[in-house]
Amino acid sequence: MKQPDYIFETSWEVCNRVGGIYAVLSTRAASMQAEHPDKVFFFGPDFGEHSDIYFKEDKTLLPKWRAPKEIPVRVGRWQVPGEPIAILLKADAMWFRKDEIYSWAWSKFGVQSHAAYGDYDESCLFGYAAGMVMESLYKHLPKGQVCMHANEWQTAFAIFYLEDHCPKIATLFTTHATGIGRSIAGNGKPLYDYFEGYNGDQMAEELNMVSKHSVEKQAAHWADCFTTVSDITARECKQLLDKPVDIVTPNGFEPTYVPKGKVFDERRAAAREALRKVAGEQLGGVVPENALLICISGRQEWKNKGLMSLQPPWISWRRRYITAINWSAR
Repeated sequence: MKQPDYIFETSWEVCNRVGGIYAVLSTRAASMQAEHPDKVFFFGPDFGEHSDIYFKEDKTLLPKWRAPKEIPVRVGRWQVPGEPIAILLKADAMWFRKDEIYSWAWSKFGVQSHAAYGDYDESCLFGYAAGMVMESLYKHLPKGQVCMHANEWQTAFAIFYLEDHCPKIATLFTTHATGIGRSIAGNGKPLYDYFEGYNGDQMAEELNMVSKHSVEKQAAHWADCFTTVSDITARECKQLLDKPVDIVTPNGFEPTYVPKGKVFDERRAAAREALRKVAGEQLGGVVPENALLICISGRQEWKNKGLMSLQPPWISWRRRYITAINWSAR
């Protein structure tokens, strides 16, 4: 199998612990660094002191490289196992070019940014700036094959930028959960009861998701390789993004991520006790020590996760919790 000489990877969660993607990227960084020592570059947003919790600047790395002058960049190492090179950047200068960039994205790639709101602007302008920085680094590095991996719609504009300005860089796009599928479920609609009846574009209009859905859909169509992390999400991609994935790449983590032996037992016991206390506070009583606990972790989206989504919307959170515990004990 042909291997790239350099790997660029970008996510909103590089050196920025927000959700599950941070765990996915940070726990496989060691393997990537071992296979491609210091030829893997992670690109993320620079949030100053917050980023410094996970990032250590190192000015000896890439000392002769100069990023685009309008984009402040810091180079260092991500403080996770393997300590890969991380490049953090600020996209503030892109705000002055927002209308120009959105017009370009529409004319070149059909991205509908006109209905943008909330975090759309910040994310997409970061993606565009990341593309500019990647192009600059590509021209600086010794000649070789470069692959760029963008995670989630927040970084999709990096794909568009490279497709237009530096097409020699191969692009991969991974959606870890389709935005419109997440929105359908989050609004209490039965995503899988009549799954084949959903049209992604139509639902985006209904749920005020036009811009985010558009950027994700176009990234899926324009990237050289489109992937997702599970078979069930692959179904969503085909149905809601009108694009079958090229390959399913299941998430995983380093074996060392889970402690072993006595350390595992101690941490498991501490975690169980903490969960039992939280459950007791929520239920207004004491949960027995031998209770069976089923936990679903991730973003605060309890409507569309696991057992919670099996219950009708009029059942209270407390009733849902009790039902889930009783159901699991059968």
